[in-house]
Amino acid sequence: MKIKKESSRIVKPIYGGDPPLTTLHIPLTVFDKVTYNTHIAIIYAYRPPTPPNVAVEQGLRKVLSEYREWAGRLGTDEKGHPIILLNDNGIKFVETSVDCTLDQAMPFNFKPSPALLNFHPSLKGVEELVQIQLTRFTCGSLVIGFTANHLVADGHSTSNFLVAWSQVCRGIDMNPRPLHNRAIFSPRELPIVEFEHEGLEFTSKKINKVFPLFEPSQVLDIVVHRAHFNLEFLAILRTRASLSHGSNKLYSTFESLTAHLWRTVTRARGLDGFEKTQVRISVNGRARLSPWVPNEYFGNLVLWAFPSAKVEDLLHEPLPFAAKLIHDAIAKVNDKYFKSFIDFASYKVDEEGLVPTADTNKLALYPNLEVDSWLRFPFYDLDLGGGSPYIFMPSYFPTEGMMFLLPSFVRDGSIDAFIPLFQHNLVAFKQICYCLD
Repeated sequence: MKIKKESSRIVKPIYGGDPPLTTLHIPLTVFDKVTYNTHIAIIYAYRPPTPPNVAVEQGLRKVLSEYREWAGRLGTDEKGHPIILLNDNGIKFVETSVDCTLDQAMPFNFKPSPALLNFHPSLKGVEELVQIQLTRFTCGSLVIGFTANHLVADGHSTSNFLVAWSQVCRGIDMNPRPLHNRAIFSPRELPIVEFEHEGLEFTSKKINKVFPLFEPSQVLDIVVHRAHFNLEFLAILRTRASLSHGSNKLYSTFESLTAHLWRTVTRARGLDGFEKTQVRISVNGRARLSPWVPNEYFGNLVLWAFPSAKVEDLLHEPLPFAAKLIHDAIAKVNDKYFKSFIDFASYKVDEEGLVPTADTNKLALYPNLEVDSWLRFPFYDLDLGGGSPYIFMPSYFPTEGMMFLLPSFVRDGSIDAFIPLFQHNLVAFKQICYCLD
């Protein structure tokens, strides 16, 4: 497959009336500063008919007038604090074409592979906060590669932006409008740090640079496996996870599947029984804070739960043991925890020179895992005028142990899990992935 670049340019917002000042800026919140400092890339695939590139671009220019943060740049204020410059410098917009059909270029429903990197601009050294690449195929299909800087917005906010983009492209008013006020997370006058945050969300710079050591061949030998879990399997899994010592504690599908994957990956890795393993799980704070924050809030509002266990306990205890650990850890990330974090991050981080533990420089999370759930994001609603995408997925992201859960492209409620593993662990994982003990 050879991709031909047709054009590359900067696309800026277009306003219906007088444009706003381009000298304004907004500060990053404690939730922006604690998240991953990198671009996250996602891939959409559309069957014909698809809208022309000019219509897609025009809709983008209009929606950027409401989501000005994406058209801005990262910078610092006079005190050295990180900010978003609302300078309307624009986003990168790339048009490409391929001299074959989509099925010829990407058979097997977009199997996770380095080939996906061809469908979006590079994630390294990016000044723009959003990049979009349109790739046209001879069959009339369209692939859209979208990358966005995570410091600006979390997955919930990004999906809202994408839905707004699709609405504008179809001539529909943006609904709902984003809430841009990032000043709502002020610390309390008398800080109350009720929980331990150092070592979880933040750590010292010295500790943060200590990574597990692997042979170079191991690091290069990471493959991303897509595991499909149908509705029947998920129902059985949830039932088994929820049966514990005679009590019927009903765990969610997400909790049950995450518990299963935690145990399965741990067993496939062949970890020593006395080792400790943990899972990093994103928790959306919008409905957990009191007063609650509207879903329209644009920015980052995520912390993490960190359930952990000794390997021998995780593998020898039944599935409900892991499900309970996950459920209880998520439940603890409540209003008190979020407010404790705001107080801690506002006063302690700069003072003690702490850095986020959310680090994309790690090539392997072994013996730990991270599970990012995109199950509730309306990514499939990105209808730009020719219908919904038939495939949506993350780009190729080979960090061992960092898993993504997505609604399957089958669109029947089933789930696809994208699981990066060392090649020598993949055989064992496939053998036990659908085993229910």
